Amino acid sequence: MVKISNQNMFLATFVACASLLAAAYYFEYVLFLDPCPLCIMQRIAVLMVGLVGLSGFILAKSSFSQKLHSVLMSLSALFGIAVAGRHVWIQNLPADQIPTCGPSLEYMVDTLPWAEVLTVMLRGNGNCADAQWAFMGLSMPLWVLLWFVGFLILAAGLFYRAHKSLR
Repeated sequence: MVKISNQNMFLATFVACASLLAAAYYFEYVLFLDPCPLCIMQRIAVLMVGLVGLSGFILAKSSFSQKLHSVLMSLSALFGIAVAGRHVWIQNLPADQIPTCGPSLEYMVDTLPWAEVLTVMLRGNGNCADAQWAFMGLSMPLWVLLWFVGFLILAAGLFYRAHKSLR
């Protein structure tokens, strides 16, 4: 059995995140599926996981550094799980309980303080309830949620391997 190093796993995480972001931009600019506020927050979470993966590949030479990067990846994945989970929850609400659609992101950035923009984006709106795309019966936010769960499991495994190497 081939053992893949922690650094190569960090690189694989970065490549997976870059691929996820490329797919998101393909859906937006080629298929013309506009992202909702929660979609944008999920992209930010994917970017965070990916940047930790890239940093882990470049910098994580010691066991301590690998554990630190695993913790940072876990925190980024947990943020992604929270945002994607909320998105899936909104998509599964009954029609009469779906939040109202809010102003566009451009308008909010131009008129509201950043803290309020972030709060509104994390809350989601009626645009977030519209499942525009599905694969194998699962919506895009549900697929992203599964990716974040995978990243969290991977981060836990990397942490365990780094900790075990100290013995």
